[in-house]
Amino acid sequence: MEFLTSPAFAIVGIAAMVGWVFTTWLRVKHGYPLEGSWGQALKPVHNNEAIERLKLLTTENAQLQAELGALKDRVQTLERIATDDGRRLSREIEDLRH
Repeated sequence: MEFLTSPAFAIVGIAAMVGWVFTTWLRVKHGYPLEGSWGQALKPVHNNEAIERLKLLTTENAQLQAELGALKDRVQTLERIATDDGRRLSREIEDLRH
């Protein structure tokens, strides 16, 4: 039991605590969320910049989906024009003129 009171044991314990404090400080300094012993967040981080970026990306995604739909319609029309019989296409154009 004498090894539990040796200075080496105390040094290792102190070094472990100093390392834990230093690691926690680095996480806080660089914006990482603090975690408990099982990996759960101790304090959820709500970053306004991240929320705004998510809103912008959602809006951009909706715009791109709409544009993609319009482009698909155009491609279908062009494919129909390219593969249809020329007389039928001429007849449809003339029908549109009248």
